[in-house]
Amino acid sequence: MTKHIPMPFEHAQAICYSGYRDGQSPETGAFPTYDEIHSDLLLLQNDWKYLRLYDCDKHAEIVLEVISNEQFDFKVMLGAYIIAEVNNPNCPWETTELPNNELVKNKGLNEKRIKRLIALANQYPDIINSLSVGNEATVDWTDHLVPVNSVIAYARMVKDGANQPVTFCENYVPWLDKLEPLVQEIDFISIHSYPVWEYKSIEEGIQVTKQNYEAVSRKYPNTPVVITEAGWATQSNGRGIEPSNVNESLQKRYISDLLNWTNDAQIIAFVFEAFDENWKGSDEPGEPEKHWGLYRVDRTPKLVVGHL
Repeated sequence: MTKHIPMPFEHAQAICYSGYRDGQSPETGAFPTYDEIHSDLLLLQNDWKYLRLYDCDKHAEIVLEVISNEQFDFKVMLGAYIIAEVNNPNCPWETTELPNNELVKNKGLNEKRIKRLIALANQYPDIINSLSVGNEATVDWTDHLVPVNSVIAYARMVKDGANQPVTFCENYVPWLDKLEPLVQEIDFISIHSYPVWEYKSIEEGIQVTKQNYEAVSRKYPNTPVVITEAGWATQSNGRGIEPSNVNESLQKRYISDLLNWTNDAQIIAFVFEAFDENWKGSDEPGEPEKHWGLYRVDRTPKLVVGHL
């Protein structure tokens, strides 16, 4: 029987953090330096208590080292970024099927990442307060599809090897059906809500996120729910998000609404995200994946920063 660990969060503001600047990318192995991460955390320390890191790679190692050495008062949700173990014909942008030997190799890499997650959790028990065994790996449109049974196996590995509470970060939709077998294996549920990706206006935005949260909470009344991604982009090339529906003023309104609601309701919500990341998505400058940060890539603040 799975032993569940109490929630690790006192209420405070939370944000997703990736420190990649121009010319840096996890895909190329060009990572931010110690000094760059240090300067980022100095920017974030006054407004945010919890940081979410997506993978247990060199970037995460440096972030944890900086927090430890410089004695920052952050707590970290650390993830392992698991990659495709099966092909997904429903992914709209990835049409190339991976051969079976590549999928088998990916599973081996995923197991190594889970083991690294456990190792870092044990190395930094006073900084890392929760662990995620993947990110958006089961939703219908994902380009890194992983079977639910594999996610369950990874959750069990982490619970056997580390002491922190365990979760899985995913769009709210799979939690309503597909991920029901996973819920009994984890300590809390982590959902993502993006009204702007669902063609909602800013007037509808926070109500949609509330509805997403409440739908999952009602289904699992005995399991805590955390929002691990919610945000509003500031630019779009028109693919998936109407350009007129994103700008800094709209981002400011949505983030303000989100923080007002979650602070009043004592819900943990990780804002997506701290900084714009130019390595993401297509090469088009208006690619929305590049423009979710509260700060631009050059670390200048967007409109929302003065209103947190």
